[in-house]
Amino acid sequence: MLLTVDVGNTNTVLGLFDGPELYESYRIKTDPRVTADELALMFRGLLAGQPAPDGVAVCSTVPAVLDQLTAMFGRYFSAVPTVVVGPGVRTGVPLLTDNPREVGPDRVVNTLAAHTLHGGPAVVVDFGTSTNFDVVSAKGEFLGGPLAPGIEISVDALAARAARLFKVELVEPRAVIGKNTSEALQSGLVYGFAGQVDGLVRRIAVELGERPVVIATGGLSHLMFGVCETLDHHEPDLTLIGLRLVYEKNL
Repeated sequence: MLLTVDVGNTNTVLGLFDGPELYESYRIKTDPRVTADELALMFRGLLAGQPAPDGVAVCSTVPAVLDQLTAMFGRYFSAVPTVVVGPGVRTGVPLLTDNPREVGPDRVVNTLAAHTLHGGPAVVVDFGTSTNFDVVSAKGEFLGGPLAPGIEISVDALAARAARLFKVELVEPRAVIGKNTSEALQSGLVYGFAGQVDGLVRRIAVELGERPVVIATGGLSHLMFGVCETLDHHEPDLTLIGLRLVYEKNL
């Protein structure tokens, strides 16, 4: 069994693979103050009743959590081969950016998974704390791509900065023209972000000179896939799949 761990700014997702099949996944809150021992308790609780992992693959956008994860695996899973996506790890993804060291490991892993599953050129739209657009060439190279504030960040900002506005449930409203404050906010957030996604994808296509395949992933991808016009595939576990592929390249 391969254990994959994707640490994001808001949530950490664990996936269990039996060969190429992802048969179980868990989503927990990311806490940058968590300790290695607390992580061990959490992992042991979630994985109780599962076969012991014979391999681990990790990527993290939160350095403090990655440090504690590394310490936890070293102490409690010392006999299990562990691959942490970062410099020196084989991914097979050329980074065609001004400063490759700035590229987040999640973007590299998403690029590998997208090209493996769907070829290229491709765009991965990752709906997380930020909305990332990972542009993949026909050869599987990472070309860069826009970064935008995530949907939930915008919800929090509106509630914090506008005296008469409040946080709303992120669901598709019944109409674009909201008839009350909740529906008006939902319309602006959901359809507004859909317009942002579609607009950026179309501009990316112009720069590429052809229409890319567009893959949606991330925590809110289930909501946005139905309202964006340019999304072709919904792969909610794309990053976990990419981690499995990276692990296989480093055996």
